[in-house]
Amino acid sequence: MDKSSLLQEAQQRLSELLRSSPAADIERNLKAFMAQTFQRMDLITRDEFDLFEARLNHLQSRIQELEARLAARSEATGPGAAGADTGVDPQASPRG
Repeated sequence: MDKSSLLQEAQQRLSELLRSSPAADIERNLKAFMAQTFQRMDLITRDEFDLFEARLNHLQSRIQELEARLAARSEATGPGAAGADTGVDPQASPRG
């Protein structure tokens, strides 16, 4: 018997021993416990995180675009007409 076949046989016997030992049950139980714990922690996958990040970046750019349009519109109407288009009197008190 050469060394490689001896090593392969030892590896195969060790694998069979581990499969039939309580270690396999412990591993399965540990994996199930960890999966249940992660589910309770409400974790998300990397793909979901990347999707949320892309959505957030899109919304941030949209907000910047809308803020720029709003600033351009208020510059076009002039500084004295800030409340003119809303119908709100800037001199009125908040309670009155």
